[in-house]
Amino acid sequence: MGCVNGKCCSPCQPTSDGESREYREATPYSVQGKHILTQIPLESVSVPSHNFHLEYSVLTQRGYYPDSPDKQNQDSFCIRTQIQGNPNIHFFGVFDGHGHYGTECSNFVKDRLVEILADDPSFSDDPVKAFNLAFLATNRELHVSDIDDSLSGTTAITVLVVGDRLFVANVGDSRAVIAVKHGNRIVAEDLSNDQTPFRKDEYERVKQSGARVLTVDQVEGFSDPNIQTWGDEESQGCDPPRLWEQNETYPGTAFTRSVGDWTAEQIGVVADPEVSVVQLTANHLFFVVASDGVFQFLSSRAVVNMVARYTDPRDACSAIAGESYKKWLEHETRTDDITIIIVQIKGFSNLDGDGSNGTNIRATRSRRETSEISITSVSELYRSVRSGFSVLQPCQHVVSTNRSLGIIVPSLERARSLECDEIHDLEEAA
Repeated sequence: MGCVNGKCCSPCQPTSDGESREYREATPYSVQGKHILTQIPLESVSVPSHNFHLEYSVLTQRGYYPDSPDKQNQDSFCIRTQIQGNPNIHFFGVFDGHGHYGTECSNFVKDRLVEILADDPSFSDDPVKAFNLAFLATNRELHVSDIDDSLSGTTAITVLVVGDRLFVANVGDSRAVIAVKHGNRIVAEDLSNDQTPFRKDEYERVKQSGARVLTVDQVEGFSDPNIQTWGDEESQGCDPPRLWEQNETYPGTAFTRSVGDWTAEQIGVVADPEVSVVQLTANHLFFVVASDGVFQFLSSRAVVNMVARYTDPRDACSAIAGESYKKWLEHETRTDDITIIIVQIKGFSNLDGDGSNGTNIRATRSRRETSEISITSVSELYRSVRSGFSVLQPCQHVVSTNRSLGIIVPSLERARSLECDEIHDLEEAA
């Protein structure tokens, strides 16, 4: 959701890391060995310590802003394999910038966070501690950089694969979710919890730091400011509770944690991540790391369902981006920037485990959502109201395109049969 002044307020200045490859614009034409939409090969990396591998894809789309057609995509992402030269450690992160200098903030954080993490000598011994220190150090560096982060910053959702474990660190309202096989069902389990005033613990924490927590309607006098209950994110998504200085109309952040946002930091917005640890089993199929442009109108359950319909994560990225875009325009006259990383877990076995179902998640309050969908479920074609996709290589800054109306069509040769049973409505697990 970002700050009250919106996102994509400043131009992007694309650069690339030394290992990053050439940016390629998505087109609908086939190229040998490359995806029909994204025009990139499917990426893969091994985890030799446990004899499995990861296949992954990433897609980012600039938001549609009819009143500000020159606004740039403020999302960025980083995929860095073999951290510290270790073939068993891989990093995936999405960074959702906001404010006038949101692009600069998200690019700064996506570069520095993984660098600080990799430079920590105690990283391999205590990844949780290293994650916490890296977020706080990155926040301090951003404050003293040339970037004005007084009213700008970024959220960050990151997943670190270390052998057969996932370390998930979150600051803000982007999200990571994992798919778990339970018999013939796929269960969506959140690996992170959105940090917003909807959460009672976060609400109370920022209130104790001096924040006013009000919706825009309450600030502008259209609603009673004494009412301090707002339902949930689904029912209140268009006017969520935000954080304000006393007797002021700024900063207006809809999240309670971020990197940067120096002004909001004075009223309780912190860069301390919530870190969860997941022990992988053979029942874990894939995980998704995405900005809140995806989850604003799509549940974790819905996202996992869409991914499960495709064998190729590039098809799934396209489908989710198209559906997210459509949902935004059903509710508003604009869309948010949208960034998705999908990582499939291939060849994992429970040689050293108990083979139990489910996810062993520590240090997070996971929501579980079930789907009556089998692994051989239907494939669908998803349409986008607008095109303008950007697909970048790992750790490369976001570059967006401006293109006319288009259709997002997942690769038909990779799509699964349409002769499958209809997907039933999802139900929450007990």
